Amino acid sequence: MSAETEELIHICDALPQAKRIEVADFARFLLAREKDEAWDRTLGDPDGHPKLDAFVKDALAEGSEALDLDRL
Repeated sequence: MSAETEELIHICDALPQAKRIEVADFARFLLAREKDEAWDRTLGDPDGHPKLDAFVKDALAEGSEALDLDRL
């Protein structure tokens, strides 16, 4: 276990229950933000997305037709 993790545990143990809940909520917020930033980096990849581009090109080449509910 890292020193930071141990310190966080000691801090949380010293806090009242309501404040521990706030710390946990903030940690979840930071984790979600990290995931969002990772997703943004993936979407902003300067090399593009060749597999996605190929899929879109193939899908557009197939054309489209109206949805026929009887064929479902």
